[in-house]
Amino acid sequence: MVMKIGIGLLGLGTVGTGVARILLEPKGRNPLVSNVHIAKVAVRDLNRPRKIELPSRLLTADAQSVVDDPNVQLVVEVMGGIEPARTLIMRSIAAGKSVVTANKAVIARHGQEIAAAAEAAGVYVLIEAAVGGGIPIIEPLKQSLGGNKITKVSGIINGTTNYILTRMEQEGVAYENVLKVAQDLGYAEADPAADVEGMDAADKISILSGLAFGGAINRELIQTQGISNLKSRDVDYATQLGYRVKLLGIAERLNDNLIESNSLPLAVWVQPTLVPFNHPLAGVNGVNNAILIEGEPIGEVMFYGPGAGSGPTASAVVADILNIAGIYQLGNLETKLDPLLAAHSWRECHLVDPVDIRKRNYVRFKAEDTPGVIGRIGTHFGDRGVSIQSIVQFDSSNEDAEIVVITHKVRQGELEESLKAIKQLPEIKGLASYMGCI
Repeated sequence: MVMKIGIGLLGLGTVGTGVARILLEPKGRNPLVSNVHIAKVAVRDLNRPRKIELPSRLLTADAQSVVDDPNVQLVVEVMGGIEPARTLIMRSIAAGKSVVTANKAVIARHGQEIAAAAEAAGVYVLIEAAVGGGIPIIEPLKQSLGGNKITKVSGIINGTTNYILTRMEQEGVAYENVLKVAQDLGYAEADPAADVEGMDAADKISILSGLAFGGAINRELIQTQGISNLKSRDVDYATQLGYRVKLLGIAERLNDNLIESNSLPLAVWVQPTLVPFNHPLAGVNGVNNAILIEGEPIGEVMFYGPGAGSGPTASAVVADILNIAGIYQLGNLETKLDPLLAAHSWRECHLVDPVDIRKRNYVRFKAEDTPGVIGRIGTHFGDRGVSIQSIVQFDSSNEDAEIVVITHKVRQGELEESLKAIKQLPEIKGLASYMGCI
C-alpha cells in the first residue's frame, strides 16, 4: 500500500488557496496527486473569510505547530516575506522534512544557507514557483539544460511592471495612471515598491543566475533600476526608434579568461531596457513573463507564460510536491540526494563591479535648441571611448530640445564619465532619462 504524504501548508492566501484546490481535486490529474493530502494549514487569522472550505481541525494560527506535526512529512511554504518564513524553512529541514517554497525573497538572500542545511539533513528544498509563476524554468535549468554552457539569461520576470509598460506603450497612458489601474485590478500591491523599483526582479534574476552558472550570487550587489521614473515620452521615443521598453533582469557570463581563483565573473543587473521589435522578448505583453536562455550548444531557448497568480504559481508548487511524492513512492528518501533535483552549487561565482558591465544604452538629454549641441555631445562621448549608434533630436518645445542617444556596447564606467562631462556643458539642462538597450 502506498503511503499518503501529509502536507503542512504554511499560508492560505492566493497561492495557498490555489495549491489546496489542486490537492483536494485530484481527479484527472497525475495519479501522484492522490498520494498526498493536506494534514495541517497555518493561517494568520482563523476567523477570516476564505475562498476555499477546509475542516476547521486542519487550521491553526501557530505555523510552528504545522512544521512540528508528526503527520506532516512535507512542508509547503507560501506565506511570503523573509521572516518567519526563513526560520520555519530551517526548522522543517532540521526536523528532516523536505520543503517546497514559492518564496523568492528568502531564496535570493538565504538560498545558500538553506541549501547547505538541506544537504546536511538529506532533504530537498524545491523552488520552482519562486520564479516565473507557472513557467517551468527552475527544473530545466537544473536538469534539461545541464549539458550546456550557459552564456546569458535575460527575462521579463515581473508581471506588474510588464503590464504597466504594455499599457504605456499601447495606449500612451502615463506611468502614474497605469499604476493606479494595476492596483485596482490587483496586479500591483498598495505599496508597489518591490515591483516598480525592480527589487522583485532582482530577487528572481539572482536565483536564475545561481542555477544557470552554478554558484551562489550575492543578491545585495545586483545593480537595480526600476520603472518609477520612466516617462511616457521615453516609451514613445523608443517606439519611434524601433524598440519596446521592458524591465529586464539580465545575467551574463563574462570572458572565461577573466576567471580569478576559480571564481566565474558575472555581470548581473535589472533595468528598463529597449528591446528591438524583432527580439523574442519584445512581444511579451501584459502580466506575462518570459525568460530567454542563451548557451552552447543549444543556442537560444525561451520559456513563456503567466508569471503570477493563484493558478500558475500553484501549478509550479504542486509540480515540486509531486517530485518529492514520487521519491517517497519509490522509497528513496533515505538514499543520497539526487544532485540535479537538489541543485547543489558546483563553482564559485562573483559579480563584477557595475562600472565594468558592458552593454548598450539609451540616454535622453534636455538641452537648449542651439546649433552645434549634438556635435559637442558626440565629441564628449568619443573622447571617452563611447561609440554612438545613433543620435536623434526630437521635436523641441519652449526653446528646449530632446536629444536621444543610443550607444554601442560600452563599459559603464566610460559611459558615466561621459555623462558627467556632458552635463557640465552650458547648453545641457539635464540628463532626463537613462536605460539599457539590447
